[in-house]
Amino acid sequence: MTDMNSPADEGAEDLGFARQLGERLRQIRKQKRLALTDVEAQTRQEFKASVMGAYERGERMISVQRLERLAKFYGVTVDQLLPRDPLQVEAIRVSGAPVKLRIDVAKLSTRDGADFKMLERLLRMIQVQRQDFNGKVITVRENDVRAIAVILNVPVDEVAKRLSELDLVFVPPTA
Repeated sequence: MTDMNSPADEGAEDLGFARQLGERLRQIRKQKRLALTDVEAQTRQEFKASVMGAYERGERMISVQRLERLAKFYGVTVDQLLPRDPLQVEAIRVSGAPVKLRIDVAKLSTRDGADFKMLERLLRMIQVQRQDFNGKVITVRENDVRAIAVILNVPVDEVAKRLSELDLVFVPPTA
């Protein structure tokens, strides 16, 4: 079976996402009442005005690491920088009912690598927001899946599959 998306289709999807992300970055910056030059100055030129402009126009994609640093600078979560889907993307659905995606945080914490550490920080932040401190497993909601998709560099509808490939989906022990 072949992949239904051609490289041209994927490029068009990436470009559309880059534009949506850029619009969202511009919205957040304007909400903070900052000019591009203000961002450059206040970040000691880490985020140059010309580069930020290219991100905001969707001409250039921002890396996950830089997106995380930008979120920190703006005082928001990475998820808040991501574009909002007006159709409420239903990423993880089976027969119209949501599937609970449970991530083994304990197993994740043993993994090395920047993406694993970033995912772990995101999940810990979610746990703090929910006041859920069991520390072993977290059930992620649809809103959280977009941020996880960015961290894992996969489309939203492939998050569950990728987490499963990484052996991070929690499977309860059988009796």
